[in-house]
Amino acid sequence: MNDIPRRKRTGGRTGHADRRGPAVIQQAPWTVPVNPDRPTEPIPPEGVEAIHDTAMRVLEEIGIAFLNPEARDILKQAGCRVDGDIVYMDRVFVTEMLSHAPETWTITPRNPDRKITIGGSHMVFGNVSSPPNYWDMMLGQKIPGTRAKCADFYKLTQYYNCMHFVGGYPVEPVDLHASTRHLDVLFDKLTLTDKAPHAYSLGAERIEDGMEMVRLAAGLSQEEFDATPRMFTNINSTSPLKHDYPMLDGWMRMARRGQGLIVSPFTLAGAMAPVTMVGAVAQSLAEGLAAIALAQYINPGVPCAFGTFTSNVDMKSGAPAFGTPEYMRATQITGQMCRYYGLPMRSSGACAANVPDGQAMWETSNSLWAAVQSGSHIVYHAAGWLEGGLIASTEKFVMDCEVISQILRYFDPAIWRTDPGDLAFEAMAEVRHDGHFFGIQHTQDRYQTAFWQPSVSDWRNFEAWQAQGGVWTAERAHTIANRILAEYQPPPMDDAARGALMDFVEKRRAEGGAPTDF
Repeated sequence: MNDIPRRKRTGGRTGHADRRGPAVIQQAPWTVPVNPDRPTEPIPPEGVEAIHDTAMRVLEEIGIAFLNPEARDILKQAGCRVDGDIVYMDRVFVTEMLSHAPETWTITPRNPDRKITIGGSHMVFGNVSSPPNYWDMMLGQKIPGTRAKCADFYKLTQYYNCMHFVGGYPVEPVDLHASTRHLDVLFDKLTLTDKAPHAYSLGAERIEDGMEMVRLAAGLSQEEFDATPRMFTNINSTSPLKHDYPMLDGWMRMARRGQGLIVSPFTLAGAMAPVTMVGAVAQSLAEGLAAIALAQYINPGVPCAFGTFTSNVDMKSGAPAFGTPEYMRATQITGQMCRYYGLPMRSSGACAANVPDGQAMWETSNSLWAAVQSGSHIVYHAAGWLEGGLIASTEKFVMDCEVISQILRYFDPAIWRTDPGDLAFEAMAEVRHDGHFFGIQHTQDRYQTAFWQPSVSDWRNFEAWQAQGGVWTAERAHTIANRILAEYQPPPMDDAARGALMDFVEKRRAEGGAPTDF
């Protein structure tokens, strides 16, 4: 399953040119997608109430460890019981805090045309984030991340219209010193892309630098930055039932300035959470709602979203599994609970495969369709993820973007319109029993816009495919990724904003950046 045949690496198809230079694929225009489907709801109403009650009992009777003293002090002031590191929240307090959280909010990056909506029926996708390694297809092995490779993923994220936001480091650039790494990578992110940016909540310096760099890149005053979300962060609880110091520090700083907040407990059933999926979901709710309650107490109405990362593990090895039936059901159940609480939902496009092969694609496709079925609003790691988050792959990125493009085409109401012309009675009457539809005017008027156009998929018969070199899917994706990167042109940026950003990076570098221990 993990063997990719070694053949000549050619392929890809040329599409239309745009202002970024010659494109190598045909893309639909940029849009913020709307999911028209009713979400899948596997749990009956009484089951939803039971999961809610279990999560509230965890908060009331077991408590959550808050390893940040400031967070504990704030929650104690709010009336929560605090015993050492453990904070106990009653359900009345949690419910009141959740009542302040908006069901829908926006992020406006430096290019306002790339504004995205989080919540409602909207669904946005973003790049793989945080793997320490990338897949080198030519060498057939994983390689520690570099700044250059991280920038390649940013270019792909900007290039693809089905990517709506720019998540964390697509691959960790370990060639940069950890104290100033965030400065260099955020500079690359903000100059190579103009989509909604993420910054890591890893202590005061990194998140404060991140907010300032986003502000400078957009040429905003402090008041303009604080007036509406311009960026977002994502934190993970330390399951079971714990929030660490640096992530809470960044969480609270972002909350005070009204920026987008996503909390995503990483609950693997049987390892860091109960082995049953509903038990794991209940635990994740307790962990995530505790952080959202803290944010709402600090700044009522601050935009928050709840993220699911609940899956099962291989009980023989302990390795996480993604794209499984359990993962899909956990995602759907979490969607039910997010609607119960009136919170936007984050999910992920994940897989456990080690290379961009068939396993990688079916697991990721299962993950992405679970996101659709659950009513997710923001999908992390939607393109480029391998080995449970330990590898990023440009080939997989291209392949995943094709799956996402299919999902966006699936959302297109043109597919199911019931206008008389779409019902096509006259076309059937013209063709009747012995003809075909290829050449009639009804088809000619519609075929150019009727179907999604593939870039990696190969819809030829075996003989035609073999005659043109028999290039495998990952090999075609390799060629397409390299052509995109070779032809890439960054989006325009105001010279003054770029200069201010560069000056800030050099100033903070001279000051030593951020500490490397917590």
